[in-house]
Amino acid sequence: MTKPLASLSLDLDNKWSYLKTHGDPGWESFPSYLDVVVPRVLKMLAERGLRITFFIVGQDAVLEKNHAALRSIPGAGHEIGNHSFHHEPWLHLYSPEQLSEELTRAEDALELATGERPVGFRGPGYSFSQPLLEELARRGYEYDASTFPTFLGPLARAYYFFHANLSGRQRKERKQLFGKLAEGFRPLRPYKWPGLPRELVEIPVTTMPVVKLPIHLSYLLYLGQFSEALAIAYFRTALRLCDIFGVEPSILLHPLDFLGGDDDRDLSFFPAMNLPAAKKLKMAGRALDLLAKRRRIVTMREHARAYATNIAAGLASEVASARAYEREPAESSRPAALVGSLEE
Repeated sequence: MTKPLASLSLDLDNKWSYLKTHGDPGWESFPSYLDVVVPRVLKMLAERGLRITFFIVGQDAVLEKNHAALRSIPGAGHEIGNHSFHHEPWLHLYSPEQLSEELTRAEDALELATGERPVGFRGPGYSFSQPLLEELARRGYEYDASTFPTFLGPLARAYYFFHANLSGRQRKERKQLFGKLAEGFRPLRPYKWPGLPRELVEIPVTTMPVVKLPIHLSYLLYLGQFSEALAIAYFRTALRLCDIFGVEPSILLHPLDFLGGDDDRDLSFFPAMNLPAAKKLKMAGRALDLLAKRRRIVTMREHARAYATNIAAGLASEVASARAYEREPAESSRPAALVGSLEE
């Protein structure tokens, strides 16, 4: 029996992007840990025979020092997605012209560095807007993956602001970081955005059905600070609820899920960065094994195409049923004399 699918993706946010969003100095020199984290992630995925999607930032792709690490990703069979060029979680403030330039620069950089032109997009900090969706559709993107259906966005933003060094202007730019409270009412299953120039599928970042609590690996590692058993039990419960409610989960990873405090001291403000890398890798492996045991792991592009295929098949089935029904003679259309003779 074929297992139900789940998609897996990693937002390849580099060190400089975390420092930039946090308001820390020194990000302008674009410090990087890609040469450490990319081989580490690829090794864990290869050991499990998993292919996933890496959403890559264009600014990293234009730097020669990152090319070897980035080229190794499609070389290992993984999909490349667009994670913007500048990694600014306020894309909703961009004009249509700025959005067009942002996407073009990222696409060109990713193609140069990896040989692949992306067909999927995820906004930094789950940032998106109607103009952005329209631009993605015009460009022929197959899917977006920027929605994060949780009610905890404002709480996560408050935590981030409390630990960040931000000016008033910077806080205003980031006022929708991690989404608004209303994001919790968005659906968990894939859907098509209405009213766009072309078809665009949305693959939401999955949260726990009913309660809409986060279940991505960074959150599991946060829980793992208190109890690894609790974190794994929490994830197992979330997957069980996905089974019950018919949700094909799309699970999100981040680079810091595979880096510990012993790898980098500058990112101690990020949750669970007090854990050593060995413990994080152990928990990450357990979570991936649990997911792969219950689900068939696919890339985001495969997830989007499977959804589109299922929708098309469903529509075709409905049309066939309707036509079959139309071909059946209705009782009311029979000659009155024949109806009367049948009733005698």
